[in-house]
Amino acid sequence: MNSISTSPNKQIIYWLLTGCFLIYIMVVVGCLTRLTHSGLSITDWNFMGSVPPLNNDMWLERFVKYQQSPEFQKINSTMTLEEFKPIFLWEYIHRMIGRTMMYVFAIGFVYFLIKKKIKKEMWPAFALLFLMGAMQAVIGWWMVYSGLQSKPAVSHYRLATHLMSAFTLFAFTFWFALRLLHPKENVEVNDGGKLKGLSVLFFCILIFQIIFGAFTAGYVEGDASKIRPGHIFNTWPKMGDSWIPEQVTMKDTFFENMFENASGIQFVHRTTAFIIVALICLIWYKSDKLKLSKQQNFGITLLIYGVTVQFILGVLTLLYQVPVIMGALHQTGAFFLFLSCIYLLFHLFNKKTIS
Repeated sequence: MNSISTSPNKQIIYWLLTGCFLIYIMVVVGCLTRLTHSGLSITDWNFMGSVPPLNNDMWLERFVKYQQSPEFQKINSTMTLEEFKPIFLWEYIHRMIGRTMMYVFAIGFVYFLIKKKIKKEMWPAFALLFLMGAMQAVIGWWMVYSGLQSKPAVSHYRLATHLMSAFTLFAFTFWFALRLLHPKENVEVNDGGKLKGLSVLFFCILIFQIIFGAFTAGYVEGDASKIRPGHIFNTWPKMGDSWIPEQVTMKDTFFENMFENASGIQFVHRTTAFIIVALICLIWYKSDKLKLSKQQNFGITLLIYGVTVQFILGVLTLLYQVPVIMGALHQTGAFFLFLSCIYLLFHLFNKKTIS
């Protein structure tokens, strides 16, 4: 097994992993920003960043801008300056982490370019990396902007797009680092190929579940109740007194019930959790009978523990009506599962086996 310290690209690998860590921090802080209802507290966007309020006059200037927003006028009209400060700071920190990530990638790239450490075959990956990073910033503002118009709420579709763009950026950066750390090479024959299809299926359903996790956390566009799906039916294993309550199918079409019905969204999120548990049990069962590499076994172990903890966190988050800490831990669990799945898939697909 290769180690970073012996890799000829160790500096670039450390740089990429630093970027991965910053993406993770950005996602967690983004979760806290959403849970504390802070996402619409800054009503403008400055590409290069801005100085935070340092005195009372600067705070008043920011607060006056917020008072002109639909969220203040329709929801928080009684909010005081002191109550405004915490929600402003959460959104400010979230944006600053994004800008820090931009500086880390840009400065690192220039440094490696000057040192001539960037090989010709790395250029396509770097180009895509910077494109995805730029798109993440644009999608973030596109999401916030939707809540600064007439409706003081962020579209759950835009929220999910913003979250998945961050996960996609992480996946690409992490895969790039793994590829530099573990170049494709001949290894002893193992049965990892027999798990490829099942692991890809698990990954696709995990992505689907993460998207519905974002739907569950946001206000549902088109739902007049203006209730977040995570704040209804705070019982388990049943939804209230039923396995499938009437509210799940109260809209006219399957699409509306699945994507624009708060009860339907929570039902899908709950059901998919059971499917994920069933799939990881199947992967565990099949892998126990196969000859796998150390890395492949480690990836499966991470998934088994990750799904177990995430399922428990999901139930507790629901039962306690999404407290901030539980919500943040649940999102962290999703991130850990996503990371573990990327790690497993890389080691299932990266090796060229020989007999």
